[in-house]
Amino acid sequence: MAMTGAGGWPMTVFLTPDRRPFFAGTYFPKTSGYGRPGFVDLLKAVHDAWATRRGDLDEQADQLTEAVRARSAVEPAADGVAVAVGPGILRRTAEALMGAYDREWGGFGRAPKFPMTSNVELLLRVFSHDHDERLLEAVVTTLDAMASGGIYDHVGGGFARYSVDAFWMVPHFEKMLYDNALIPRAYLHAWQVTDEERYRQVVEETIEYVRRDLGGPDGSLFSAEDADSEGEEGRFYVWRPEEIRAAGADAAIEWYGVTAAGNFEGANILHRPVRGDLLRPPAVEQARRALFEARARRVRPGLDDKVVTEWNAMFTATMAEAGAALDRDDWVKAAAGAAEFLLDRLRRDDGRWLRAWHPAASARHLAYAADYAHLVDAFTRLAEATGEARWIGEARAAADGLLALFWDDEEGGVFTAGHDAEALLVRTKDVYDGATPSANSVTALALARLGALTGHRPYADASQGVLRLLHTYLERQPTAVTVALATVDLVVTGPTEIVVGGDRPDLVRAVQRRYLPTAVLAWGEAYASPLWEGRDRPAAYVCRDFVCGLPADSVDDLIEQIGSGTSPGR
Repeated sequence: MAMTGAGGWPMTVFLTPDRRPFFAGTYFPKTSGYGRPGFVDLLKAVHDAWATRRGDLDEQADQLTEAVRARSAVEPAADGVAVAVGPGILRRTAEALMGAYDREWGGFGRAPKFPMTSNVELLLRVFSHDHDERLLEAVVTTLDAMASGGIYDHVGGGFARYSVDAFWMVPHFEKMLYDNALIPRAYLHAWQVTDEERYRQVVEETIEYVRRDLGGPDGSLFSAEDADSEGEEGRFYVWRPEEIRAAGADAAIEWYGVTAAGNFEGANILHRPVRGDLLRPPAVEQARRALFEARARRVRPGLDDKVVTEWNAMFTATMAEAGAALDRDDWVKAAAGAAEFLLDRLRRDDGRWLRAWHPAASARHLAYAADYAHLVDAFTRLAEATGEARWIGEARAAADGLLALFWDDEEGGVFTAGHDAEALLVRTKDVYDGATPSANSVTALALARLGALTGHRPYADASQGVLRLLHTYLERQPTAVTVALATVDLVVTGPTEIVVGGDRPDLVRAVQRRYLPTAVLAWGEAYASPLWEGRDRPAAYVCRDFVCGLPADSVDDLIEQIGSGTSPGR
């Protein structure tokens, strides 16, 4: 970026022996042609320059190093301005997203289209405050178009990485764990708001895809499946009419828009031509199962079987939240199993977390801030789903490690790598929300929620410290930090702390099923927190800043205290 104004990959960077970059570029073909230098020729030129013009390269390395440092700087705001980023910024960001929203096909921007579910989540948050039907319409259109299109695997569940076109038809067939952790959250929250069963179906099929095809036998979750099989992209997923008939799945032909000409290199990417009509009649469901069995006999795409802490924690949080909301105890237990795997294989005896594990090699790379932040979130969501106090203890341990290893005492926020990591050219901070949320965005939200549950003030203070760091981005580029805006919403609105004492599963379930984006839930086993003081009665308590209202003995009383404004759909 500093050299040419553009980035991308695969990237080649040439470094001095002391690791200062002096030349970089993106994608060099083997041999020169079409106005692009070939990599072999480039190597010869670099060798010649290094031998004959070393001083010039050293000077260029100094200039490039300073340029990288300048580009990596994040200017924080003064103390006290975090709360000054008020509720108006949520509305402004929602309107900016609506300006980029594709009213015909959903999503934001032009092709290629990525799911960008953080945008959908932001619109749902704003809708929960003002009930602007335009925002909900954008959410529904986007989610319906994605789940009806070819980016969704109608046979086996799960979403591909992105669509190469504007209408979600032709995907890049690669499936990533992190996408299939984030996307079902948006569908879950849409279900909570709208009560539409088609969204529940997408959540169920996506989670089951991950458990079935990316799940290891020990609770771990693998990273991805390739786009290619047998040397062809998408071969595993596409169908010709004769293949469908041979599988005895004739009912699938019309339902999934299959034609003799096809829609992808002479074959058919299955899609639902009637957008949003996803609940399959019995005959179509039987046909889908027949296709699944037939497809299972094909050569599968390659499997990336490394286990990444961040992505596993991401999916653990989703599975715990969805399991609680949809009364799927098996998901909650599976989420706890995934967390147990992480604790067993990816945390050293001294408490230091590691980044990744592979069956053929032990974990050895130090975890990053994003790993820690998602662990805090996962353990907190597990506590809310299970009522087990041990998960709050694990969340606090991860949060304490996050602040001890990554916190910037001078300017706030978290560095990407820990204080104990290898010293790099620049110690950067991850601030932009992209395919996955930034480490600082997740840190802000996870610490704010944990602070609301435990009453531990340093967590809430650190959360606002991240917002001060991101203040300029929140004011000027809020669509680039939409996940951080969830914390702004929590801080400005104020968290609703809900405590359920005693054995009242009806009250717990009533909270878990509702869309309450600024609420936290404590129930089951008590732990150190002001929320649990004097909460022995089998009732629910709705609190703000640890000051609670009268106990609610019935679901109706509880819902009235929570307020209908936070859950339009129920």
